[in-house]
Amino acid sequence: MAPFPRRRALGAIGLALALGASLLGAPAQAQGSGNPVRIFVGFPPGGGTDAIARMLADKLKDQLGQPVVVENKAGAGGQIAAQALKAAAPDGTTFFISHDHTISILPLVTKNPGFDPAKDFVPVAGFATFVNAFAVSGGTPARSMSEYITWVRTQRGGKGNVGVPAPASVPEFLVKLIGQKYNLDLAAAPYRGSAPMIGDMLGNQIGAGVGSIPDFIENHKAGKLRVVAVMGNARQAAVPEAPTFAELGLAGFEDVPYYGFFAPAGTPQAAIDRFSGALQKVVALPDVRDQLAKLGLTVGFMPQQQLADRERAYSQTWAKLIRNLGFQPQ
Repeated sequence: MAPFPRRRALGAIGLALALGASLLGAPAQAQGSGNPVRIFVGFPPGGGTDAIARMLADKLKDQLGQPVVVENKAGAGGQIAAQALKAAAPDGTTFFISHDHTISILPLVTKNPGFDPAKDFVPVAGFATFVNAFAVSGGTPARSMSEYITWVRTQRGGKGNVGVPAPASVPEFLVKLIGQKYNLDLAAAPYRGSAPMIGDMLGNQIGAGVGSIPDFIENHKAGKLRVVAVMGNARQAAVPEAPTFAELGLAGFEDVPYYGFFAPAGTPQAAIDRFSGALQKVVALPDVRDQLAKLGLTVGFMPQQQLADRERAYSQTWAKLIRNLGFQPQ
């Protein structure tokens, strides 16, 4: 009777080995089962970050072999989404798409942001840089930054409100520096994201705004508002007619912001590498690169360590500028 159980046991072992080999041969399908991947966005639907997240999510689902959903957790310049990321389980299914403001700037300007990027998050990968821009509403007569300055000085008594997508943000500090340079009383008017700010600009409720080129580009092309100056070392392909702030004599805005993905601290490295690898393949697709470029982004994949180094350097640069402005964390 002994040979039969032995043959059955050997057969079971062979079946198990074959099954294991088949699973190893199809990692996307095996890992793709279960819960969908969630991508948190810290701003409302309709803004530049939301549009980028949804485009990438649509492509990532094919690379990961599982659903990828975008969840908008708008408010406080991305702070609500960052706090939600901190609270999320580090199981490799939750990621946060963010630019410089939430990760690099909020911890510098907020006493208790409710998260510490260095302790609560882990960089995953970056995929692009972009520039902030100064735009004027279609209802203003200005066609350039100098014309806007003249209009505020002569028609508004030297006072003007400039929309910014979040309080205590790079756009707000840019408004302060422009006011100082031109001896104008410019007040930053903070919004809950770029979409409502641009809505007021299109309705001529506010004469100007500062935001990212991805936020402004479609309405700029349509002639509904006008980008008149950009950050960075060079003019941008999306708006080549707009000079840099350095060209206008306003130095200190050459370092450009970044876009990247972050995960909760403790997320397994294998999950980070898997998502990073999928993202690298997605941003290498010609149609994705073309769409991101049209939105005003400069595409360039940044692996985990490169994103971490860029975030650290950007934070250091802005910590100095914020101190020089005398801004106190709130």
